[in-house]
Amino acid sequence: MSKLAILSELWQFLKVRKKWWLGPIVFFLLLLAFLIVLTEGSALAPFIYALF
Repeated sequence: MSKLAILSELWQFLKVRKKWWLGPIVFFLLLLAFLIVLTEGSALAPFIYALF
């Protein structure tokens, strides 16, 4: 299953089940994941990991 299919299925779930409050949570988690991957090899990594 591709990543795009998973996002599409998640969108369908949110739409059908009216779970709109999950949208900001998912967005924030994706943003944090992107931030961690982006700063993995930089000097900012210790500061990012200190948040958790």
